[in-house]
Amino acid sequence: MLVGEQPGDREDLEGRPFVGPAGRLLDRALAEAGLRRDGLYVTNAVKHFKNEPRGKRRIHKKPADAEIEACHPWLERELELVAPRLVVALGATAARALLGTATAIERNRGRLLPLRDGAQLLVTVHPSFLLRVPDKYKAEAYRRFVDDLKVAARFGKFDQ
Repeated sequence: MLVGEQPGDREDLEGRPFVGPAGRLLDRALAEAGLRRDGLYVTNAVKHFKNEPRGKRRIHKKPADAEIEACHPWLERELELVAPRLVVALGATAARALLGTATAIERNRGRLLPLRDGAQLLVTVHPSFLLRVPDKYKAEAYRRFVDDLKVAARFGKFDQ
């Protein structure tokens, strides 16, 4: 199960998670890590697109803790229904929603943490972060993201 932050502009318009630029980057990274998106349940911690209008564009705004809490019952229900053995938190908002508290992404990324009901949590960056990384760091940041996803792929192979 993959959990992102909140819908972006494209996701809000299409009603599906990760269909915009970050979604295309996620799809590429999943394929490189040996994961098939159609075999994963993909959702967001916050269910609405928080934004501010700038001209004709809607610009993403980070959700507040109260919004994460308000959407938490839906995420909890998804976790109940999907019953994943591994949940991948894509970014700080997803990690916050799943752990109930803020957590340092860099300190916890790429390793498995206990979640609940025997499930494990893998924390990594959100793919939209990779879109904002300065060009000279993009290749390394992307490689680290793929490496994190490879941990999830290995988990699936041994968790039968």
